[in-house]
Amino acid sequence: MRWLKVWWPALAWAVVISAFSTGLFTSENTSRVIIPILHWLLPHASTSTLFRLHHIIRKCAHFTEYFILSLLILRGIRAGRRDARLGWALAAIAIVAGYAALDEFHQSFVPGRTAAVTDVLIDTTGGIAAQLVAGLVMLWGHVRHKQSEQESAKPRA
Repeated sequence: MRWLKVWWPALAWAVVISAFSTGLFTSENTSRVIIPILHWLLPHASTSTLFRLHHIIRKCAHFTEYFILSLLILRGIRAGRRDARLGWALAAIAIVAGYAALDEFHQSFVPGRTAAVTDVLIDTTGGIAAQLVAGLVMLWGHVRHKQSEQESAKPRA
């Protein structure tokens, strides 16, 4: 059951992403919520601008969903280990890309939804960005740890 302890967040988030791929989250349905909010925030914006912003928000949601999924997958792969390996990051990216492709394939069967290769690319880019951030955080922590070790090794005056 140890695997479930480290993998349940990624599995749960994958279920959330799948829920976002249902007919409840079609562009038409989300526009009923997002467009009025945008209109309230930007009362002088044209209708075409509001719909363009709605489209951008939806694409940013794709990026964000898969950014989070990628981090959770890395958490599962690392299974509590503190070190970092390029192979783990690449595996997380591959899983994200595969899940994104399956999700888009699924959407091709959902009324009101369409499958788009560009969405898979946005999703995968979110996964790559997450791995880059995770790698930078790990590198920063390593540098800080080395600096701390050097400071503590200096003779006290």
